[in-house]
Amino acid sequence: MILIQNILLAAIPGLNWIDGVVVVIYLVGITVMGVWMGRRITGLDEFFMPRKFGKGMMIMHAFGTGTASDQAVTVSSATFRSGISGIWYQWLWLFVTPFYWLIAPIFRRFRAITTADVYELRYDRSVAVLFALVGMANMCVKIGLMLKGAGALADAGTGGVIDADVAIVIVTLMFIFYGAAGGLGAAIVTDYIQGVMTVIFSFMLLPFIFWEVGGMSGIRESMTDDAMLSLVAPGKISLFFVVMMSLQALAGIVAQPFIMGVCAAGKTEWEGRVGIVGGNLIKRLCTAAWSLTAIAAVAWYIQRENFPAQLDPDVLKTTADGIYGEVAHTFLPRLMPGLLGLFLAALLAGVMSSCDSFMISSAALFTENIYKPLRTGLSDRHYIWVGRFVSVLVVAGGVAFAFWVPNIVKALEIWFMIAPMMGLVFWIGLFWRRMTVAGAWATTMTGFLAWWVTTQPWFISMLAMFPVAEPLQLVWTEGGTETVYLPWQILFYGTVASLAGVLVSLMTKPVDAEKLNLFYRLSRTPIHPDEQIQQPCTLPANLPEVKRPMMVTRFGLEIPRPSRTSVIGFITVWSLVGGIVGTFVWFVS
Repeated sequence: MILIQNILLAAIPGLNWIDGVVVVIYLVGITVMGVWMGRRITGLDEFFMPRKFGKGMMIMHAFGTGTASDQAVTVSSATFRSGISGIWYQWLWLFVTPFYWLIAPIFRRFRAITTADVYELRYDRSVAVLFALVGMANMCVKIGLMLKGAGALADAGTGGVIDADVAIVIVTLMFIFYGAAGGLGAAIVTDYIQGVMTVIFSFMLLPFIFWEVGGMSGIRESMTDDAMLSLVAPGKISLFFVVMMSLQALAGIVAQPFIMGVCAAGKTEWEGRVGIVGGNLIKRLCTAAWSLTAIAAVAWYIQRENFPAQLDPDVLKTTADGIYGEVAHTFLPRLMPGLLGLFLAALLAGVMSSCDSFMISSAALFTENIYKPLRTGLSDRHYIWVGRFVSVLVVAGGVAFAFWVPNIVKALEIWFMIAPMMGLVFWIGLFWRRMTVAGAWATTMTGFLAWWVTTQPWFISMLAMFPVAEPLQLVWTEGGTETVYLPWQILFYGTVASLAGVLVSLMTKPVDAEKLNLFYRLSRTPIHPDEQIQQPCTLPANLPEVKRPMMVTRFGLEIPRPSRTSVIGFITVWSLVGGIVGTFVWFVS
């Protein structure tokens, strides 16, 4: 024990050796578990899309994949600066959660390995390759964002003992090692443990800082600005902001490459439904804990007459970005040795449980939709090793992005904008038969172009000259920099991209009718127990065709009538969402 203690103190000076033991045990244990899963891989499908997990595993997979410590940094930072309305930086997906109940069975029914398979089924291989490239770039940015958040938290949580760059490297090496060995199966199994750790990470600070500031009553008494305790406050996070960010989240969620695994790695579509909804509802509760911890930190500073609101904006921003880790570093070591280590282990768990899934989904896109069509007939072992190699390259891109991007908020804004471009292609193609290959390309490329235009100074200056610019808040000024107000930016590029896709589709050759019929038949044919899938996006032989009642079929629209299960589940999830928001508002006010 003395030898271990000396090694840990040498490796992490300034930390209690018990904290170091906790972190090391977690890192070694989770890596061994992932590598052990790799020994059970029998084929390419097992590596990229196992389709064998139950509800519990799928809930924690959805939660672990969609929840990480960078989100705690974003929410706590925004809350520290603007009040509890900062919760919408993650709760913007709250109103999308009921739609997950409807989306999950559709993804499972496509019988696909990657989402790019679906784009190839609906359009052609060129659109699938486009999605693969955009999706890999998306995952590089997301991995970089998460690593950036983990580094900032590790730095603040240890009082600078663990450098942010060092934390990024350590976390990266660990999840690459077990993720590349075990594939998606390893990611899902380790997500179960890491999901529990992320819940601990989210709630462990709250009781200590609430006790310190006198609970919610102490927080209310400390606040001189009522807007700090308002979910929708005057300023950046308005009702318009919440609505447009929610619509963007709904548009983009289907184009997140990891969503296929979250929805389709279960035994049936029921596991996917319960998994993605249950996991995301747990995440909404964790988001509330992050925001409450940050607002309590504001009260803690105010009670000590040390709130940095009057400081230089850059100093305030640095304090806000590190506030979650600062609270951990201040409170946990004086309560019990090992608690800070548990916090750090949970922090790492939150990042690793997401990054491993992103890494595997990116590798699947390249291997299945770019490499394999070019080099057919090779062994599964060959394709698995290609996937492992690409996994490392994708993560390397994410690490480079983490070191390049100036801050977490900027990384988040870039990531927000990528997926919706291909998401619009999915939604329009799902409900409108007339959407063509050229229309899909036009939607995506026009969307990226319109986004780029909204970032240019000449466009911002032009908007500012309009008489309605000020009352409509077309331009937003923050830190002395003018930008297009984010909701207007979303509305602009979303509308332009959709119109471009529709107009180009009306002027170009329709997709083959037989191809479309298979696409829509797959999306409406439920998964049968013990169904064996021989090829992606194919139906089992002799399976009777399912006749779904339709709500709308005019003008090329294909909108089926939802099933009873879909309606009841949709209403139930909306009730749970309302309960979460209502309880949070009641607790705060």
